[in-house]
Amino acid sequence: MNNVRLDFQHKLQALEGDVIRLGSMVDEAIANAIKSLEEGDLALAQQVVRNDEAINRLRYYIEEHGSALIATQQPLARDLRTIIAAMYVATNLERMADHAAGVARLTLRLARTPRTDLLPQFRQMADVGREMLNQSLEAFIHHNADLAHDVAARDDEVDELYNVIFQAMIRHMIENPEQVQSATYLLWVAHNLERVGDRVTNICERVIYMVTGELMEFVDDRSDRDLTALK
Repeated sequence: MNNVRLDFQHKLQALEGDVIRLGSMVDEAIANAIKSLEEGDLALAQQVVRNDEAINRLRYYIEEHGSALIATQQPLARDLRTIIAAMYVATNLERMADHAAGVARLTLRLARTPRTDLLPQFRQMADVGREMLNQSLEAFIHHNADLAHDVAARDDEVDELYNVIFQAMIRHMIENPEQVQSATYLLWVAHNLERVGDRVTNICERVIYMVTGELMEFVDDRSDRDLTALK
């Protein structure tokens, strides 16, 4: 392998390493966001919000690094797909961090409303989302399309948990009208956590493209896409 090719491979590995580092930061953000919600830890919630800026900076660095590799090295075929995938994965990771920050901001708002008990499904959604995130990054770094397929299929678990929370919160609002505001905030929390699963599915689609060259979309028949992450 000549020196030019070896230098390119080192830079490509560094790019992939930055994506994994970003994924680790996002995983920590989700973990801290749900912990702050469960424990009412406002200092931790504020930390999640503050740390979002560092995640944004790393995402932009990855995009700049990837763009520079394409412009200066003119990679072909699988190497080009890997660089494009890395940039796309970084974008979705950054959006997951936005959803974690959204949960943290809602935790701060909930501190000013009557307390509504948390359902166990909130923790379950966060745990499944984090498992999916880490497995999708494993699929990315090992170029494993089969694992990406398996991870994307788990989004149904997240959707089912969201549906349980949605129905429970609607009933709670009807039975406890004085807690409508806090229950609404919790619905937004659930939506942010549900969106994490969707972002992981996007990553899995890009991993499959990176490995096979096939662009595909995992169909999600949910129709409640009008809510957006609270930022």
